[in-house]
Amino acid sequence: MNPIIGEIIGCISGACTMVAFLPQAIKSISTKNVSGLSLSMYVIYCIGLIFWILYGIYLNSFQIIFFNSITLVFNSIILYLIIVSSKKK
Repeated sequence: MNPIIGEIIGCISGACTMVAFLPQAIKSISTKNVSGLSLSMYVIYCIGLIFWILYGIYLNSFQIIFFNSITLVFNSIILYLIIVSSKKK
């Protein structure tokens, strides 16, 4: 496969994954309502993102590191809101 095509595919897939969580992050931040969200899902997903970032570092892959880092920020915000919300109950 042409390396440029691989880079384009990597950027598109990373951007789609990153943008997929943006609406949930915006909604969770603006409403402060995370009652329907699963704590365990977000913990596991954040751990998975950390490992994707480590894998990207291992491969020296900018796309994997960049997009998963941004997705980790979005998901960490949601995770933080879930934890804070559960402590208030």
